[in-house]
Amino acid sequence: METQMNVANAASSYRIAERLERLPLSPWHTKIRSIIAFAWFFDAYDALSIAYVLPAIVPLWHIPPQKIGALISIGYAGQALGALLFGYLAQRNGRVPVTIATLFMFSLMSLACAFAWDYQSLFWIRFVQGIGLGGEIPVVNTYLAEFAKAQRRARFIILFQLAFPIGLLAASGVGLLVVPTIGWQWMFIIGAIPALLAIPLRFLLPESPRWLASRGRFEEADQILRRIENTISRNGTKQLPPIPTDLPSTVSEATRPLDLLRGIYARRTVCVWLLWIATYLVNYGLIGWLPTIWGSVYHLSVQDALRYGFISSAVGLAATVLVAFLLDWTGRKVWFGTALILCGLALIPLSQGASIAPPTVLIWVCVSLFWSNSVAISLGVFTSENYPTHLRALGLGVAGAWQRVASMVGPLLVGLILPFYGVGAVFVLFAIVAILGGVSCFVLATETKGQTLEQLSPTK
Repeated sequence: METQMNVANAASSYRIAERLERLPLSPWHTKIRSIIAFAWFFDAYDALSIAYVLPAIVPLWHIPPQKIGALISIGYAGQALGALLFGYLAQRNGRVPVTIATLFMFSLMSLACAFAWDYQSLFWIRFVQGIGLGGEIPVVNTYLAEFAKAQRRARFIILFQLAFPIGLLAASGVGLLVVPTIGWQWMFIIGAIPALLAIPLRFLLPESPRWLASRGRFEEADQILRRIENTISRNGTKQLPPIPTDLPSTVSEATRPLDLLRGIYARRTVCVWLLWIATYLVNYGLIGWLPTIWGSVYHLSVQDALRYGFISSAVGLAATVLVAFLLDWTGRKVWFGTALILCGLALIPLSQGASIAPPTVLIWVCVSLFWSNSVAISLGVFTSENYPTHLRALGLGVAGAWQRVASMVGPLLVGLILPFYGVGAVFVLFAIVAILGGVSCFVLATETKGQTLEQLSPTK
């Protein structure tokens, strides 16, 4: 009992969460968000690069549809493992070292992909690369959430998370320019660039004071926060706002994985799992297969297929810009539920399948991806808001694992359904999944806008 009182007194004395909440948005915040955006960009680029390599290697290696789906999906299998593994490690060892480890891992494996000599070699290299890719996203989402103020937290994170759809767009653009000209290997070589910058990042990113406080390391949290305060206040020449007095403090608490399914967190956990599964089953099922579908079903040339992929990626970027500015106003529950239902409804007209003209298919697919992308880019923010600091990276890691499982199952389902039931059946399946995801959001989600992380997620 005395130990618990001492920890509570330390938390109250250092007031880590309250001091973070009072910090005004500054160039310092822009710097750390820009560094994280760099990692987000290449995570997206490397995750999707396979989609734009496939039109070149499918005829080269004579890959049948079932194996195409497996090659797309194996990366997501690795990402599911990486999300669980690195989400847990980030809870134990800190946000920054784990972020750098994942960045280094997926970059080197991208370079290894360029030297793949057949289907099997590329298959297993993509699996290992996926472990790093899957581990990065939940950790960096956690990291930024722990520096964000309650007001406009979604905008704080999502505006720089624009790097992710820009990375998707870059993958399609590079694929369009590089694959038909200098070869598919260069898609992967370009994806190795982050490995050159992984080590310097260790000295540019401070550890999360909220995480340090949750581990009982209050003095270290205080030292880092003092340096941040000095930077933002220009060594005391610029007055900072007063520290809030009515907010709960970050306290030291042990991480117990089963707490994700206990108390108020059980309903939240089920909700975020369903949202991640529905959104990414549709999103990556479509995105991963579309370049191949344009060629094999609608008989477009490789150049036209890649051009259509670039257009759909650009629409996803537009969705991200919109949701960044509106999510703090609409709230998470209304936006997610409505967007997923609209995503599903847009796919229903495509049930006629191959008889529809390709430009018409592109329009409806773009409408659907617009809404699904707006949810996909925002789920990291929402998930981080649903858990306390001692569970946040783990909660995001487990949710991220479900995301990757869905991202793996989506392309596999396309590979199984397409040869027997046609592309119309694929679109109908994804429509049903999206609509059910939207309904589950309206039933289960807790609104989180405008509250601090500690107010949303009490530890007792």
